[in-house]
Amino acid sequence: MDLTTIAFLILLGCVGCERLLELQVSRRHQRQLASCGARKHNDPQYRWMIALHAGVLIGAALEVIVLHRPFIAPVAVAALLLFSLATLLRWWVIRTLGIHWNTEVVDSASIGVICDGPFRWIRHPNYLGVFAELIALPLIHTAWITAALAAVGNLFVLRNRLRLEERLLEAAPAYRAAMSGKPRFLPRIF
Repeated sequence: MDLTTIAFLILLGCVGCERLLELQVSRRHQRQLASCGARKHNDPQYRWMIALHAGVLIGAALEVIVLHRPFIAPVAVAALLLFSLATLLRWWVIRTLGIHWNTEVVDSASIGVICDGPFRWIRHPNYLGVFAELIALPLIHTAWITAALAAVGNLFVLRNRLRLEERLLEAAPAYRAAMSGKPRFLPRIF
């Protein structure tokens, strides 16, 4: 196994560890939100979201090892840059949301609506960051099949997740007042 493959597998392992830490943060936030009266809503698609994230990590590793994907430096640099920017966006979201951030659907609008940070421009910056991460990460070592499947899988997962989440958020007058004119994912240029 060459050095670039080993480095890529280490990166995948680090991302996997980061996701596990995020699940711990999410659980802590859920407990804090519950103590403030926020209620968690059942999301039947949640397990598919977890499976998608795990599948991207496993799929990228297998694709690189089994199919002997080459390391192409210009592709790797572009993908790593996109991955890094997407990760920074997600960390900005997590910091901005504070206890409101978690991986499940929790009705926390009753204890406040977050309108600063990246939420000044779009309603769902976290999903934008995740979408970009899941495509860029496999492409760092040209695991393009995994990247394509991640994009398609994420579209299905997000479609269902957004229906549930936005129905819940739109029920809160404060959220509607603060977010109704903002686009979901991409800020308006003009």
